[in-house]
Amino acid sequence: MNHMRPALVFVVLMTLLTGIAYPLGMTGLAGLLFPNQAQGSLITRDSKVIGSSLIGQNFTSEKYFHGRLSATTATDPTDATKTISSPYNAANSAGSNLGPTSKALLDRVKTDAEKLHAENNRPVPVDLVTSSASGLDPDITPAAAQFQIPRIAKARNLTEMQVQELVEHLTEPRLFGLIGEPHVNVLKLNLALDELAARSSPQTP
Repeated sequence: MNHMRPALVFVVLMTLLTGIAYPLGMTGLAGLLFPNQAQGSLITRDSKVIGSSLIGQNFTSEKYFHGRLSATTATDPTDATKTISSPYNAANSAGSNLGPTSKALLDRVKTDAEKLHAENNRPVPVDLVTSSASGLDPDITPAAAQFQIPRIAKARNLTEMQVQELVEHLTEPRLFGLIGEPHVNVLKLNLALDELAARSSPQTP
């Protein structure tokens, strides 16, 4: 017992410190110093949560900027043994697992690139035809946003300059000028686009 007692006391003490006190302390400190991030970086509109700046959403309308492709899946509601495509499924973060020599991947990228090239006769940014490793990427490169400007301006009856200024305003630089790459959050960009379109639409008397 003389040898067991100190060991047991040490285990209990470390459990209290590292398993309870430390996590609670860090959670409380994070809530005080970074309240938005601690709550999931949620984005609200009209007092309703519509998403998070950390998780992408599947925009398909011509009036919106499109994000990166997502290869996430979900359980088929009609057959629990199968899965179906479920873009940006935060409960099942994953990539496609297709390698660079995969014919299925090459064919899909080629088809998507040809479709986008027909939409805008310019080189297609790679992040518009490839999915991220997580399947939840909320951002696109400035080049990917610039590529979509003509389509959106036409669909929204806006000038390309108006949409261009919006993209430039919401482009986030490298962290501290060193870390990461410049990027644009798709959800924030589309929300700002809705506001711009509302301001630009004719006001009825």
